[in-house]
Amino acid sequence: MRLLLISFLLASNTCFAQEWITEVMVGISGYNGDLTQQRVSFQTMRPAVNVNLKYNTGDFINFRLGIGFGTVLGNDKFNTEPDLKARNLNFKTNILEANLCAEINFADPETYFSYPYLLAGVGAFHFNPYTYDQNNTKTFLEPLSTEGEGLSQYNDRKKYSLIQVCFPVGFGWKFKYKENWEISYEFGYRFLLTDYLDDVSTTYPNLDVLAQAKGLKAAELSYRKQGVPFREEGQVRGNSKIKDMYFFTGIKLGLNLTRLQNPY
Repeated sequence: MRLLLISFLLASNTCFAQEWITEVMVGISGYNGDLTQQRVSFQTMRPAVNVNLKYNTGDFINFRLGIGFGTVLGNDKFNTEPDLKARNLNFKTNILEANLCAEINFADPETYFSYPYLLAGVGAFHFNPYTYDQNNTKTFLEPLSTEGEGLSQYNDRKKYSLIQVCFPVGFGWKFKYKENWEISYEFGYRFLLTDYLDDVSTTYPNLDVLAQAKGLKAAELSYRKQGVPFREEGQVRGNSKIKDMYFFTGIKLGLNLTRLQNPY
């Protein structure tokens, strides 16, 4: 009987601690890939927002569903290496992401009002890289196959999908504010399976083949060096060995919906 009573009290405390929390994060998104030299480049950052619905288990692990929206860009003009600056490539894309993540707290949330945490999960995102041509006309890059993706002459280069899988991994620091609120700082990297977030990955194709298959615009945006005749078929345009990445970071404000409805 004593064992049953203890089990009942523990179960009651656990149920009481289980809570639903809604979060909004306002911050920035950034990119790391073939058009950057640094892991974190300030020039690639743009405003971003994330919204989460989190389930607090009452223990050290929480689970959450999230949606994120941001913009990332890359431009060779920001690089310092002469060869990269001369390459003269650039892109920009909006990112819409949905994810499922777990948060692992480094301290007992019922005891401490401030503590760090790690996050990890899986998600899917939509992107669509674009640039501006010589006439300053916005042009989406994926249909142009700027490296020969999808052409019969380049069987090893498959067309990339604009919907891809991502793996969010990051950390944060959380502060409790009064009974119903949480304030957090969070940084979350997204590891990707694609190297075409920036439409740059492998080597230069034959521009005559590309122009015949996809048009002169494709050839123009594949090779953008200024004043240098094209002699670089098969030479390095990007680095296919390292996948692109992007990140979200910012300040989160969380509202405890369970305690709001049941304040006592």
